[in-house]
This record gives sequence, structure tokens and C-alpha cells, in this order.
Amino acid sequence: MLQINKRAPLAGQDSQKVIAPLIDALQNGARIIRRQLPIVIVIMICSVALAILYLANTPPKFTAVGSMVIDTRKMQVLSEKQTLMGEAQIDAAQVQTQVELLKSDSVALAVIRQLHLIDDPEFVAPPTESKGGLLSFLFPPKPVTPLTDAEKEQIALGVFRGGLTVTREGLTYVIDIGFTSLQPAKSALIVNTTVDAFVANQMDAKYDATKRAGIWLAERIKELRTQASAAEHAVVEFKKANNIVDTGAGTGGKLINDQQLSEVNSQLILASAATAEARARLERITAVMSQDVPDASVADALKSEVIIKLRQQYLDLAQREAIFSQRYGANHLATVNLRTQMQEIRHSISDEMRKIAESYKSDYEIARTREQSLKDHLSAAVTQSQTSGEAGVQLRELTSNAEAARSLYDNFLQRYMEAMQQQDSAPISETRLISPAMPPMVKSAPKGSMILMLALAGGGLLSFAVAYLREASDGVFRTSDQIEETLRVNCLAIAPALKAAGPRADGEDGDTKSVSGQGFLRNVVDAPFSRYAEAVRSVKIAADLNGALKSHKVIGLTSTLPNEGKSTFASNLAHLIADAGGNVVLVDADLRSPSLSRWLAPDAPGLIDVVIGNVSLEKAIIQVSTSRLHFLAAGATSKLPHTNEILASAAMKSLIDSLRTNYDYIIVDLSPVAPIVDVRTTGHVIDTYVYIIEWGKTKIDVVERGLSEAQGVYDRLLGVVLNKVDMAAQSRYQRYHGNHYYRKYYSKYGYLE
Repeated sequence: MLQINKRAPLAGQDSQKVIAPLIDALQNGARIIRRQLPIVIVIMICSVALAILYLANTPPKFTAVGSMVIDTRKMQVLSEKQTLMGEAQIDAAQVQTQVELLKSDSVALAVIRQLHLIDDPEFVAPPTESKGGLLSFLFPPKPVTPLTDAEKEQIALGVFRGGLTVTREGLTYVIDIGFTSLQPAKSALIVNTTVDAFVANQMDAKYDATKRAGIWLAERIKELRTQASAAEHAVVEFKKANNIVDTGAGTGGKLINDQQLSEVNSQLILASAATAEARARLERITAVMSQDVPDASVADALKSEVIIKLRQQYLDLAQREAIFSQRYGANHLATVNLRTQMQEIRHSISDEMRKIAESYKSDYEIARTREQSLKDHLSAAVTQSQTSGEAGVQLRELTSNAEAARSLYDNFLQRYMEAMQQQDSAPISETRLISPAMPPMVKSAPKGSMILMLALAGGGLLSFAVAYLREASDGVFRTSDQIEETLRVNCLAIAPALKAAGPRADGEDGDTKSVSGQGFLRNVVDAPFSRYAEAVRSVKIAADLNGALKSHKVIGLTSTLPNEGKSTFASNLAHLIADAGGNVVLVDADLRSPSLSRWLAPDAPGLIDVVIGNVSLEKAIIQVSTSRLHFLAAGATSKLPHTNEILASAAMKSLIDSLRTNYDYIIVDLSPVAPIVDVRTTGHVIDTYVYIIEWGKTKIDVVERGLSEAQGVYDRLLGVVLNKVDMAAQSRYQRYHGNHYYRKYYSKYGYLE
């Protein structure tokens, strides 16, 4: 494939290699929107128009909102902490449960029946008879059957669910109920009625639950009374049978051996702790005695004033000894005397520590003896307790059963009394309406601003998606940056499309003419201040500044496909050089389709005749009328099957060499690269090539394929001309090439359109 490495690096390019990906994405998005601006505007306008049409045809709806609270301070008559069924006070889960109950079908049906919503056209639309149309003879209209009340309630229930909203306010006990309707007063009435129906439903449910609980509790109490009496009688009989005496500790009959065992075990724990403490003190002082001078914290812990005083004297002597050693030397008599005193103090401290250690050792022996005595006592108590342990286990089991049965009986008896009291009193609801719904003054839907914002947002996303797809599927050259990044060659110029003043007369080279006839071939002369003329000058300057060229330059112009404007550009380049006084000849070497020859010299001999030797070169070259330009036509090219052999021949090279001796510039119009192979055989006669690409039409992959197959052309490529550019549209791709920049800046120098 194509090897691309001709483009020179730009100054400062290395400093721009590290760019934030987000900035790149935003810049690419902005470029896409700018390039596809018309389709973006059309989609945005359509989106806004659809939104306005929706707003104009949608009837307004009104939402009324009321607030109710679940008051946790209102307790049931039954208890301050529990309700009849043992439920705790209202928590977050119960609040959410109340929200779901408000949405239930039972509450909704109660409201529908109370307000007779099945007769409201907003909830149940009256059936309409289908009218016969053109196909009525095939599909006759069915007779309308009236709906039953049950069917109407189901239809109204669906509409009611769609209009009702129940939400909790944050983490509070406040619940907001809203309803959306076509009439403000109706929406407020439905909200207030919903709250009333919910409260009534709650009170009915509580009354029924209380009544059922009372009946069940009465039967349960009879069973529990019998069970409690039997359990207590079993405890009394067991005590008598096993001679169990109550110790007076409030345990309801505890064995004396168990009490003694518990006390001995407690004393053993304390004795073990005392032994461990004495052993720790003894081990610590033993470790301290191994040091030359005891640690200050240990001495303080021992609370020995003698050790503390001796250690202070030792530290003072040590400080003086250090000073004397530094001042007089380690062997000075005063220094040696201080060290002797320090040694005596260490001996005194050691003696005092040994006395304390003996005291600690004595304490440890006493504590260990007491601990062993308690262990022996405990072993004896355990042995004695094993014989009566089984009776104690049975007693505790019987006592536990009796206490549980009595507690359960008392609890159920209390609940039964509370149920009887609550059944005789009016039920109380924890919910109450704190903010009744009022008829709203402003419609809630459709919201014009929100719908327009959504339309703008949706239209923006859709338009960007369409623009991105169009951009991704474009696949043609539209900017100089594309050419330089893709082909790695310089874009010499951007040439605008020449506007036609009459019908086309050629059929080969597809430029649009600025004037009728042959004016398009010399547009640079007729309109020297046009942008097209400026583009041709750019190519001329690039050829002059190319140091690799010889003094007599042979410049070949080619393209990928026919009708890209290469012949027109070649003619204008030659006219530009000739008009400036240059010695130039224009050669039509497109032997398959010599459009320049048909325009400038249709019947004149030309290149073919010179190569085969029928005509001399001097006779074949003609001068274009009203110009200093010399022109060598293609000649008789009809039915020549091997034009590539002619261009590759030695005679062709001899012809070009003869032109070099007489002309400073030889402009050669060559055939396209893709359809035929003629241009690939011209490498021995052409110094450099100028490649013409039609803007917005020639596919990128076609150009890459054509240049990869004509490697000789690419190796000598001077640059690319982006031709036939729509400058009005180009401003969306490269602003500095558009009409705005042209009129703003170039017009100051006298350039005309």
C-alpha cells in the first residue's frame, strides 16, 4: 500500500502531542456540528415544532396536593407501648406500608363509588358507534353494547391509578397525596375524599381486628389458666419429695450445697487473683535486681523512700562524674573517687532490693497456700454436690415451666381486659389530614418549558447523532488538513468551483465555467483577483520554490478520476505563467480524452504526430489566440490502443527534452490515475506532479488506492490541489477558507469574487 512520509513537521508540533482527551472530544464534536450545521438546524427546528404542536393539542391538567400525617403520639387505648396485636410504635417501614395502602384498590374503589366517578366522562368515556367507511361493506360496524357497572369500575380504577400520586416527605411521617385531573376542583375533591376513605378504612379494620382478638383471647385464657396451675402444683410436690429447703435468697427453693459451692468458687477466684498479683510483683523485682541501677518507675512503684533517695544520689554522682571526666580526665583522682561512691550506692540499692524481694516472696507463698486450700475445699464441695445435682436440675426445670406458664397467663389476661375496653370505645386513627387539597391555580401538565427543553435536548442529541453518522459516512476530502493527515503531502491550494454563465460545452473535464465558451480555461487572466486565480498562483509559487526542480520545469497535472478539473487547472496555470511574461508551453498528454485539444485546437496536429514523425515539433506547436501561451495538442488520438507505449517511448522523452531547450515551463495535462495506466509511464519525462482532487466528491480510499498503484507519481508529487470547492459550505469545515474570512480580509487587497 501507499507509503506516506513526505509532509514536513510543523514548528512546535512536538509540544502539542499531549492533549487532554476531553478537549479533543469537545473540539471534534464542535467541528462535526459546524460541518453539518444545516441538518442540525433542520432537526432542531423539527423537534421544537413537534413540541409546540404537542403543547397546542394537549389539554391542560391540574394537580391538587394534600398532606396527611401519621401521628405517633396518638396511642391506642389498649397500651402505651403496644397495640392489641403486639405491634410496636409506627416506624419507617410502617409509614411505607401506609403509602401502599393509600394506593390500594379498596381505597380507590371507595372513592370511585362515593363520588360516582363511573359516570364521569373523564374516567369512563361513553362508548361511540364506529362509522362506516369505504370498507364498511366488508367490515360492517359492530353494535355498541353498554358496559356493566363492574366493567366501568375497572376502567375508572385504571384511570384513578394513573392520576393518583402518593409520596413520603423525606424521613418524616408526612405523606403527600396528589391527583391530576382536567378540572382543578375535581382534583382537590378526589384528594380529600381519598384521605377520608383511607381513615375510614383504617378504623373499620381496627374494630374488626379487636373483635376477633377478644374472642380468641377468651378461649386461650382458659387453657393457660389450667396449664399454670398444673405447673405450680408440680413444683410444690417435687420439693416435698426431695426435702428441698428454701435458702431465703429469693430463688424459690435453691439447694444448700449449691449455695456453698458458689461461695467457695467466688473465694477461689479472688485467691487466684491475689496469687497471680504476688507472683507478678516477685518476678518484676527479680528482673529489676538484675540491673545495675533500678528503673525509676519500678522504684516509685515499690514506694521505697530509701531506694528513691539512693537512686537520686546515684544520678547526681553520675552527672558530676561525667563533668569531671570531661574536664580532668577519666583517671583523675576526683573522678575515680566519684566512681567509687557510685559503686557503693549501687551495692546499697541492691541490698535494699533483696530485702523487698524477700518480703514479696513471703507474700507469694502465703497467697499460694491459701489458694490451694480453697481448691481442696472446692473439690470436696463438688463431690458432695454431684449427688444432689440431678434433683436441682429437675427443680429448676419445673420452676421455669411454672413461671413461664404464669407469666403467659397474666399477659393474655391483661390483653383480654384491654380488648374488652377497646371494643366498648370508639376506634382512634393515627392518621389525620394536616393540609387539605385546594383547587390548583396553575396547570401541572403539560409543562411548556420542560417539554421545550426536552425537545431541544432530544433534538440536539438526535441532530448530533445524524451529523456524526453523516460525517462518518462522508469518506471524501473536504479540508486541507484531511489531505495532509491522510496522504502526508502538502495541500498547495484550495480552488473554488467556477460558476457557470451558460450551458457546458465540453463533456470531459468537469469544471463549471465562469463564462461561456473557452473563458474557463483562462479564468486567471479574465479574473486575476479571484480566489481561483490566487489558488493557481499558490501552485506556481510552490513549483518555483521547490529546490529539487531544474531550471526548465516539466510539471504534470493529473487526478484520480475524470472530471475533477485537472485540465482546467493546467490551462489556467499555463495562462498565469504566460500572462506574467513567462516562457511556457501547455501540452495535452491526455491521449485517451484530450479535452484541451478539443477546445483550443481541435484539428491541429499534435503530440502523436510529432512522436511518430509525421510533423515537426515547431509546426505542431501553436499559439493560443489573444494570449502569449504556446500549446501542443494531442493530435490524432482516435482508436489508439497503446497510448501508454507512446508516452513511455524514447521519442516522447526526446520531444520533452526539445521543449526544455525552448521553454522555461512545460505544463503537461495527463490522464487520470485510476481508470488507465498512462500516467504511470511518464516518470522519465515529468519533473514533478500536481495532483487534483475534487472537493466533496472523490472518495478517500479511491485516492489512496490510485496513488499506491502509481508510486512513481507519489514519489515526485509536489502537492495536492483541492479543486471545485463550495466556498459557502467550506466555511463550516475550515473557517479561514470560507466566504466570511474572504470578504473580511482578502477584499481589503482588491480581490473579487
